[in-house]
This record gives sequence, C-alpha cells and structure tokens, in this order.
Amino acid sequence: MPSFDIESKTDLAEVDNALNNMRREMTQRYDFKGSNCTIERQEEKLLLEADDDLKLRQMHELLQGHLSRRKIDAGVLDYGEVEPAAGQSVRQYVQIQQGIERDLARRIVKDIKSSKMKVQVAIQGDTLRVTGKKRDDLQQAIACVKGMKIELPLQFVNMRD
Repeated sequence: MPSFDIESKTDLAEVDNALNNMRREMTQRYDFKGSNCTIERQEEKLLLEADDDLKLRQMHELLQGHLSRRKIDAGVLDYGEVEPAAGQSVRQYVQIQQGIERDLARRIVKDIKSSKMKVQVAIQGDTLRVTGKKRDDLQQAIACVKGMKIELPLQFVNMRD
C-alpha cells in the first residue's frame, strides 16, 4: 500500500554553516565594527546578543538571509522575548523548531479527514504517516496539506509504493 511521511526537520549542520557566514559578515560590516554582537548555537537554540535593539533587528535580517541562502526556511525560527542585559545591551533566545507539534499534527489529520479523501493518517511521534490505496490519493493529500496555512515548513518524504 503506498504511503509517505510528513515531517519538519532542520539540518543543524547547514544552520552552523549559515551562522559561520553570518559571523564572518558581521566582522566585515562597518555598522558592526567595535560592537559586542554575538550569536551562538546551543543544541536547538540560538542566543543572540547585541548592543541595542537596532543591531538586534539587523542580526535578525542577517540570520534570515543567510539561512535562506542555505535553503533553510526562516519559518523554523521561533523568536523569544527580548531580554535586557548589562547596560543597553539586549539578548534574545531563538528556538529552532524540529518536528511537528501535537496540536498542529491533530489539525492536519482533521483537515485531511474532513476533505473525504481515501487516505489514512497516523501520528507517529513528531511525524505523520499517510497511507492510501492509490498514488493519486496521496498526491491529493500532499496538495491538501500544501494548501493549508501552516507557518512551519513541512517536508514530504519516504514515498513508497
């Protein structure tokens, strides 16, 4: 029986490459000269530290630009609260989302079932397995999921006949 998986994974090695390129650009840019702006990755979290809000916003733009050059959707970033640090400096934690959350998975399952397609959807941890009798049904399910307004970038993998 044909099936495929819906998942949301982020390649952390590519994130590291984007962060290295971002650091290199920050050392060369005139507006970052003499500033104390840093970015670090700790597992699936990024720590942004900047001198002020303006430099933090510029770091956001740099980060999103370098991630998109590395073919990583900026939708995987979940920005936390901006916290004041020493003096005028600020810090912010950014979560890199991995996997599909339970609520979003239930919403996808509900929408696929309400569309009356002849497929079955099962939640398996942080991925969804979609099975059907025909490959065309699976392609309709992919089109249905792509038509939903989901902020999180999804990948459709493990297509099997």
